[in-house]
Amino acid sequence: MLFHSEKIENVLKTLETDAVKGLESKSAEKLREKYGENTLTPKKPKSMLRRFFDQFKDVMILILLAAAVVSFVIACVEQNPMEFFEPALILLIVVLNAIMGVAQESKAEKALAALKNLSAPHARVIRDGNESVIDAKALVPGDIIKLEAGDFVPADARLISSAALKSEESALTGESVPSEKNFAAEVAEDAPLGDRDNMVFSGCSITYGTALAVVTATGMDTQMGKIANLLEGEGEAQTPLQKKLANLGKYLGVVALVACAVVFIVGIVNGISPLEIFMTAVSLAVSAIPEGLPAIVTIVLSIGVQRMVKKNALIRRLPAVETLGSASVICSDKTGTLTQNRMTLTKAYTDSAELEVISKDNSEEVKKLLLYGALCCDGAVVMKDDGSVQHIGDPTETAIVLAAQNKGYIKDEINARYKRVMEIPFDSDRKLMTTVVEMDGRFVVITKGAFDMMSPLCVKGDLKKAKKITESMSGDALRVLAISYKVIDALPEEATPEALENNLIFMGLVGMIDPPRPEAKEAVAVCRKAGIRPIMITGDHVVTATAIARELGIFREGDRAVTGAELDKMTDSELDSAVEGISVYARVSPENKIRIVKAWQRKGQVVSMTGDGVNDAPALKAADIGCAMGITGTDVAKGAADMTLTDDNFATIVDAVKEGRGIYANIKKVVGFLLGTNIGEVVAVFIAMLVWHESPLLSMQLLWINLVTDSLPAIALGMEAVESDVMDKAPKPKNEGIFAHGLGVRVVLQGLMFAALALGGFVIGRSFTGSLAAGQTMAFMVLALSQVIQAFNMRSDHSLFRIGPFSNKALNGAAALSILMVLLVLLVPGLNTAFGLVYLPAELYLIGVGLVFVPVVIMELSKLFGLIKNKT
Repeated sequence: MLFHSEKIENVLKTLETDAVKGLESKSAEKLREKYGENTLTPKKPKSMLRRFFDQFKDVMILILLAAAVVSFVIACVEQNPMEFFEPALILLIVVLNAIMGVAQESKAEKALAALKNLSAPHARVIRDGNESVIDAKALVPGDIIKLEAGDFVPADARLISSAALKSEESALTGESVPSEKNFAAEVAEDAPLGDRDNMVFSGCSITYGTALAVVTATGMDTQMGKIANLLEGEGEAQTPLQKKLANLGKYLGVVALVACAVVFIVGIVNGISPLEIFMTAVSLAVSAIPEGLPAIVTIVLSIGVQRMVKKNALIRRLPAVETLGSASVICSDKTGTLTQNRMTLTKAYTDSAELEVISKDNSEEVKKLLLYGALCCDGAVVMKDDGSVQHIGDPTETAIVLAAQNKGYIKDEINARYKRVMEIPFDSDRKLMTTVVEMDGRFVVITKGAFDMMSPLCVKGDLKKAKKITESMSGDALRVLAISYKVIDALPEEATPEALENNLIFMGLVGMIDPPRPEAKEAVAVCRKAGIRPIMITGDHVVTATAIARELGIFREGDRAVTGAELDKMTDSELDSAVEGISVYARVSPENKIRIVKAWQRKGQVVSMTGDGVNDAPALKAADIGCAMGITGTDVAKGAADMTLTDDNFATIVDAVKEGRGIYANIKKVVGFLLGTNIGEVVAVFIAMLVWHESPLLSMQLLWINLVTDSLPAIALGMEAVESDVMDKAPKPKNEGIFAHGLGVRVVLQGLMFAALALGGFVIGRSFTGSLAAGQTMAFMVLALSQVIQAFNMRSDHSLFRIGPFSNKALNGAAALSILMVLLVLLVPGLNTAFGLVYLPAELYLIGVGLVFVPVVIMELSKLFGLIKNKT
């Protein structure tokens, strides 16, 4: 059936549904079994086998495999069983790495799926005669859905009724201008998608107006589903930090390969077996190049993202985690973010009467005012069985609806009694909403909105007194809405502001308050301490905004508060000069938000911007970190944002910044740890070959050290808890390098320290016993165990004993496992022989243990005397 060309009555009949009551729940369940979930079929995932073999694409892994093959061939030729141990060990290490890679990929996919479910779009649906909000994936053909500005269309649907509806359909039609929709439009059978004015399509967004529609297709049956292959998800892009580290790995690789070539040549010249020196050189290259560094950074970022989910922040793009650490300005909405989003009507004023506090004993005039206000609202409230109230729609509207309901005016009942016949939806430019209802045989136009926008439209009422009352209530931090009306004899041809919003009779004012969140004040104080500037941006009255901003600590003595109108009069250069002194922006438009963001960015600041509406999307994209509201936010805003706050709370942004700083600090720790230990291995072997023409470590020993220290301790180090003083520091500059604050120099010095310890152990062991194998055993023990100990040193720039040596449980476990793996090859008979290790005299073991803990002494002294400064 071509739903766009059929009469709506036939469409409803075909889909076996009712425009007023919707589907029955039982029918919906049967239809869901028939049609499946309202989701696009995902791209076929890689098989486990393909994932496994994908792990072998790295150049260094291929070199290692080639070395294993050469070693295996020589072992076969020489027919020595012990020679097979080396290629077997290499294969074991490569396979273990591949298994770890596959496990991490699977874990990442599951985490991504969980995030998709958490941020899944919702739909307002009517079933069994009741309106509710459900997951969009639960929709079925025949469902009756409600749409308003800001919604993503959850499924293909035929309009039953609509008011000034516009839909942005560029994903389907390529047209950037929103399409005007009309439920009454007659559409030809062969009309292209762009001309089907009585239909809305899945994946598109509503930019204006409201509508009631019946779902005609879901999932892969939608128009979007038909071109799903063209719209499949983008590949996972590397973050800027990952790219830098990957390039760093390449540069280090070149240096390491040159060093290995020199080692190989020196070994050959000095009569070392070609196979032995070849395997040593290859193993050294693999050990030296941190090929796993980008992958480990991804794991650390993923762990951080999971932590943020627990703290009500959903990160959509990994680079946002890095940017969060640099945030220096947070531009926040007031309502619901800095406040509780529990708008409560507290005062009302009717024309020429006195201001009344909302109570059980209000005047008839106030009750009538609330009735008219509720008739001009799209919001709804649902009383749940547990006694709680579910607010559906704009909090300001639901406050009016709830207040009216408390006076006996139930929303569904008054809507049925006084049928709405026309409407002009609210928009951020007019700051008004108008409905036309049929009341006692008359058409009554009801307009509600900002008093300063409505006042010029009124021809009757004491507007001077109303203005004073408005300012008085605003001064008490109340949000004030004006309500006016007029009676008309006939409906205009079209509902336009010009036709309806004029010659109004001023009826009264309602005042409501949304109290500040208790945690917001503390979060603002944390921002100030962290060098982050909090800014309030709101559509509210400037007096109201300033009062709440002052209470929270955002607005201080000497700060300015400006309105959108004042902002419009400023040039960009004037705004640049004034922006640092402005703490509150009131009555702003979406365009104003973009100007505010760019003005701060021109000052070199990293800007976070919150938003919830359709028109906020450009500002969210323009900001360095766009934060969408998870509860009140529209799907369009969430799609444009880098981060979604599932609790709409300002304190969550601050927590996310703290977590972002902690994640970046942990990545720096991991980088410093891995590069320092790798440099130590290269320098030790390089110097020994040049000075003594002997390697202090065999290839198998290098590979084992690489396996023990490069994976588990590094990942556990990345799981370090965020340090308590991370928000006591200024934000890091946007383009600050990973090696800033002397990290690069410290990495080199730490590498030289490990080289000195390994060579010291080698010389002591060889001199004490006269055996090369004993020297290599000593070097292996000291280097392997000191690197594990170094992971603890890297946990903080503070003293290890100040933060608690064993407070990172993940690192405790990783270190214990790593030490166990080292001791196994050191002490287990047969296994130590296979690794070229020998038993040492007790004195050497004691000396070795002493050398292992030298890094603790050196690092603690460096921290004590300020050689390592506590900077992120």
